[in-house]
Amino acid sequence: MLARAAESLFWLARYMERMDNVARLVEAAQSMSGMSETADEWRSALVASGCDEGYFEKHDELTQAQALLYLTRDPDNPSAILSCLDRARTNARAMRTALTSDMWDAVNASWLDARRLTPDDFTPGRIGETIDWVKTVGTRFYGAYAGTMLRNEIYWFTRLGTFIERADNTARILDVKYHLLLPRDEGVGGAVDYYQWTSILRAVSAVRAYQAVYRTEVKPWNIADLLILRPEMPRSLRACYDNIEEALDQITETHGGRRGECHRLAGSIAAGLRYGRIDDVFARGLHEYLTEVIERTALLGLELNAFYMR
Repeated sequence: MLARAAESLFWLARYMERMDNVARLVEAAQSMSGMSETADEWRSALVASGCDEGYFEKHDELTQAQALLYLTRDPDNPSAILSCLDRARTNARAMRTALTSDMWDAVNASWLDARRLTPDDFTPGRIGETIDWVKTVGTRFYGAYAGTMLRNEIYWFTRLGTFIERADNTARILDVKYHLLLPRDEGVGGAVDYYQWTSILRAVSAVRAYQAVYRTEVKPWNIADLLILRPEMPRSLRACYDNIEEALDQITETHGGRRGECHRLAGSIAAGLRYGRIDDVFARGLHEYLTEVIERTALLGLELNAFYMR
């Protein structure tokens, strides 16, 4: 496969996954904003999506209305929901002949639908409907390529993009929200404290999964365990890196077994997650652990680019 084709597929999947992730952050922030007089939830959404620097370059202060627009439709934000969809379609067009018709339709039809959205669709009163639409778009795209593509390089590079982006998002949202939502003395065990921690689970659609696995009230260390080490949780770091390792192994077979630093790094991270224990994570420091995962995931993206896409 040509390097530019691999790059287009990889980034097509990353932008579609990022669009879905940002939508989930907005949904969580919108849900929690009514319980606080501050804009802390919107600050966390900006930081978790990596949009905080760009936001404050454009705005002097943080308001819910401005944060909402910046995360969803501001053309100056490359990670805004509509910006991600635009970039995804650009990459899909570049690889149009390699995609199945269902896969192309999932991207193109969504892009055409987005052209019909109005500013009113991004107001607090209607953003819920828009977020539901975005999540449907993400699910449709994932289902289209998972259900219709041949298991060849095209499929595996697409899958690689999905799970690298998902791993980065899971680590970021857990890290940012864990520190922002550390219980204050006056709020421990209260209703606001409970809903703050539950907002993390909502952001990754894991409320029912948590209840099924732990069968107890929401506890921070269980949330961390679910989103880091549980292989049955599809958005956990463990599940993401299991999929990344599988994709790289499949791609390697078509390249005569040729491996590079990206394979070693992915295997190292996957092994740490496979054999890690949540007690050891907390003993080291959750923030320090997640920061390293985020940095190593970013490095993995660079190494993949150097090995396959140049």
